[in-house]
Amino acid sequence: MKANNSTQNRLTRRRIIAFAVILVLAFAIFLGRLFFMQILQPDEWVVQAQDNNTQAFNLPALRGIIYDRNDTILSRNVASYNITLIAAGLPDDEGAVQEIFRELSELIDLPVNQGELTLEDPYVPCISDHGIAQIALYGESATPYTEVQVKCDVKEEIAMIVREKSMDWPGISVEIQPIRDYPTGSLTASIVGFLGPIPALQEEFYRELGFQANRDKVGYAGIELQFQELLAGLNGRRVAEIDVAGKILKPDIEEPKQPQDGHSLRLTLDTRLQQASEEILKDEMQDWNDYFGKIVYNSGVVIAMNPQTGEILSMVSYPNYENNRMSRFIPAYYYNQLANDPTKPLLNHAVGDVLPAGSVFKLATAVGALNEGVVTPDQIIDTPPKIEITEKYYANDPGRAREFVDWNEAGFGQLDFVHGLANSSNVYFYKLGGGYKDEVPDGGLGICRLGTYAAALGYGDAAGVGLPDEEDGLIPDPTWKRINHAESWSSGDTYIASVGQGYVLATPIQVLLSAAIIANDGKYMQPTLLRDVLDPDGNVVELWVDEEGNYYDAPVPGARQISPFKEYQNWDITEDPVIQEFGETTIRGCEPIIGQTKTVEPWVLDEVQEGMRMAVTIGTLKKQFDGATISAAGKTGTAEYCDQYALAKNLCIPGNWPTHAWTVGYAPYENPEIAVLAFVYNGGEGSSVAGPIVRRVLEAYFELNAIDSAAQNP
Repeated sequence: MKANNSTQNRLTRRRIIAFAVILVLAFAIFLGRLFFMQILQPDEWVVQAQDNNTQAFNLPALRGIIYDRNDTILSRNVASYNITLIAAGLPDDEGAVQEIFRELSELIDLPVNQGELTLEDPYVPCISDHGIAQIALYGESATPYTEVQVKCDVKEEIAMIVREKSMDWPGISVEIQPIRDYPTGSLTASIVGFLGPIPALQEEFYRELGFQANRDKVGYAGIELQFQELLAGLNGRRVAEIDVAGKILKPDIEEPKQPQDGHSLRLTLDTRLQQASEEILKDEMQDWNDYFGKIVYNSGVVIAMNPQTGEILSMVSYPNYENNRMSRFIPAYYYNQLANDPTKPLLNHAVGDVLPAGSVFKLATAVGALNEGVVTPDQIIDTPPKIEITEKYYANDPGRAREFVDWNEAGFGQLDFVHGLANSSNVYFYKLGGGYKDEVPDGGLGICRLGTYAAALGYGDAAGVGLPDEEDGLIPDPTWKRINHAESWSSGDTYIASVGQGYVLATPIQVLLSAAIIANDGKYMQPTLLRDVLDPDGNVVELWVDEEGNYYDAPVPGARQISPFKEYQNWDITEDPVIQEFGETTIRGCEPIIGQTKTVEPWVLDEVQEGMRMAVTIGTLKKQFDGATISAAGKTGTAEYCDQYALAKNLCIPGNWPTHAWTVGYAPYENPEIAVLAFVYNGGEGSSVAGPIVRRVLEAYFELNAIDSAAQNP
């Protein structure tokens, strides 16, 4: 028995010793950790402790307003009333809570119980389809002391009733939130654009700028997107002390940082001319649709600008969309409807659609051929109904015969320069662009020289008017064709390009610029939609922008002033040597002669202007401008095309492709104040369909000027 007791005691003693060792080690680790945290790293843990009982609140800035040149509001902030719920503020009595829910349900037309909170169907403010009780449950479990939106954008009368009942309905309140409103709606939607929630892929970027996801909205299109940085302002910040449930104990434990409201913008647009331009476009298309007895024309562009300053006065892209439908959120069904529409209403066609320019491009060929001495003003060119050339792909290619026809089946006989331009003879410009036997020797102007004159007139690069969806267009050359089509440039390609067909593509704004530069005696004024930037108090601020889009409040090298408005001249083709000289065109493409550039002689522009004036008086636009009281000049264009929509309708018949209608014009001829471009998709002959639009917009402009003058001088 003694031996057994001794063994038992020894086992007990060992256990006690082991337990004591473990206990000592545990206390040692605890004390060591405590020493490490309180003595060696106190600051870090104090910060974490403070983070646990403090909360930073993001204070939204008010977005700037967008005006037209006459201070007509195009985009503004209006009050939206949201019914909210604070779960911790509801009565303790469940019966009282249900009574509040029933009365509120009748008022705001939202069921007390609807749906169920799940991972597949979570609560999303203003969007998810849940009842009041389910929203309250979410608030109780997630943010009991934070407002949760029950129903958004209710009528003001309902919001006022809720406010009146706030004493009887504890926990229920009204939140006033600004949302975007567009008074001019679809009329200016393609220019102004709309807002949307911060995209998930850009959430980190915007968070670093102080934005709050799931609350703040950013520009999705148009001016709202292009000038997001100026319009949005800077959000503020305040820090409060909270308890474990999120209840605010001290509202401001740091000096609050107040939000800085965004800048407002004044555009160059005249909403009155914008409305007139859209109505004229729609009216002319409807007249033709009535004539044909079916819808033939339903898409077009009208742009008006001051060629002397670059100010865009109107820019219609039709059909358009209603941006007010995007003010609260972007309805998926509506957005998909717009995205799938073959007329692409979400695209601003004035700057973002690349199209065959057709005969309006002949202005570039005309300036180049005359300035290069390919033809003289008085030289007579024979213009039969068609010509035949030997199309070659390389110097020793025996070639093949190819016909090039004029739009006038009877031909024009013999034409000098101004009459060739006034009548827009295809054969005349084929010969100027690609040469023809001994009549226009040495291959005419050629594609390389044609390209540099086109670039000098605004083709090939985005115009930079201040919209996010601008395209460059395309002025092709042999290198481009070899890379993109694995084929050599042919002489036939040059003939086609000289009349704006083939691979030549341009945006409507580029076509307008080419005419505006000629009208302005060669001065290329930077086109712009932005006139002034205003601070939150409505004062015009000075602002400069560089090529990377960075803004400065003082002049810096490489930046140009954008506010207050100051016209900016890119170049003057009669003074600045922007015309590149070329050597031989080889299999590698155009070979520029390094360091050799030239200008355009002023008399060349005089001749081109006269040809455009004669287009109105005796040429392609005579019928459309007959009886006009304004002295105008212009150029028409009928551009063959074959896109996916024409193919779907079996319209791409070889030798008889469908055509777009173009017309560009300016007035007064002697001292141009306005240049106008009209484009009608599938519009056929440019003069018949687009010509009347240009005339009527010009007349509307001068009528508005007369009204303004009469108002200023009663």
